[in-house]
Amino acid sequence: MARHVITTQTSLTPDEAFNYMSDMRNFIDWDPGVSSAVMVGDGEIEKGASFDLRASGAELRYVLVEFDRPNRVVAEANTSRLRSYDIIEIEAVDGGSKVSYDATIELKGIFKVFSPALALLFDRIVAKAEAGLREALPNAVKAS
Repeated sequence: MARHVITTQTSLTPDEAFNYMSDMRNFIDWDPGVSSAVMVGDGEIEKGASFDLRASGAELRYVLVEFDRPNRVVAEANTSRLRSYDIIEIEAVDGGSKVSYDATIELKGIFKVFSPALALLFDRIVAKAEAGLREALPNAVKAS
């Protein structure tokens, strides 16, 4: 299993931060590992909405499995080889909001033997995404 948590503070209101982070098409703006991000269908961004992402060469369909505006959204992708589980939480703070992005990838079956290597690679990928998120969010700084 590989896990990384990004926490940043931005001048966006909680609603604005939630809208930006829950629309996974925006991941292409800040995560250099994401080369394409498309919403499946024409529906609203809400629980059950799906997004097809190409991330680090893998094709993943994420489904929003939790949707609690403007506090929390959880996206999950499942393939025969891995499960990706992303928890995004927004908290109101003085001058804007705090955004926490908790990303976990678990390999399945025989692929579990590669978990230690994945953890090292994932740390490098997410470090770039963390820098990208801070550039994408207005007036973003690292939050504690």
